[in-house]
Amino acid sequence: MTQTSLSNPLYETIPDAETVEKVKAALKEHGIEAIIVANKAEALEKIKELIPDNASVNNGASVTLEQIGYVDYLKSGNHHWNNLKAAVVAEKDPEKQALLRKQAILSDYFLGSVHAITEDGQLVIASNTGSQLPSYAFASTNVIWVAGTQKIVKTLDDGFTRLRKYVYPLEEKHMRELYNVGSNISKILIIERESPFNKRNLRIILVNEHLGF
Repeated sequence: MTQTSLSNPLYETIPDAETVEKVKAALKEHGIEAIIVANKAEALEKIKELIPDNASVNNGASVTLEQIGYVDYLKSGNHHWNNLKAAVVAEKDPEKQALLRKQAILSDYFLGSVHAITEDGQLVIASNTGSQLPSYAFASTNVIWVAGTQKIVKTLDDGFTRLRKYVYPLEEKHMRELYNVGSNISKILIIERESPFNKRNLRIILVNEHLGF
């Protein structure tokens, strides 16, 4: 399967500014702060602004985070954050690593991306293992997603179609190229809104560039 065969302009087009602003307003009504930036460089700088020194950070696997330079920046150590993911990767004992992975969902800040954003302010996130979903749904006090605005769709049904017909084939190809193993849509999280009772900060940086799947 070639990259060309997986391309679909329906899911790769950057929407107009009016649509992005509409999504921003809808997300705000649902308790999620949207921050609009022009490009991936601005997205990385915004992350640096949002995360204070000495905060513990963790992230899910994300092509978007790789593309904006966050993954390399985190690995470089040129920051003052407590990188919990590094401790997980460094641990070679499977049982100890599994325990660290579970403990890391309680990071002060958890970063990742989403697979679809509806114009009504809903977020759709799929996962094979589900490892990032507890942090997104409840465990982390601060969540920062980064997403290219091409992921905006009209409805939740459109979001599911995007996920199954576009995102999944690309992720499957990506995983086989990297690790020679496939992927699955094992678990799906839909975030309709964040309850003020939880006292959490959910933010999504909307980038006016094509990023990720």
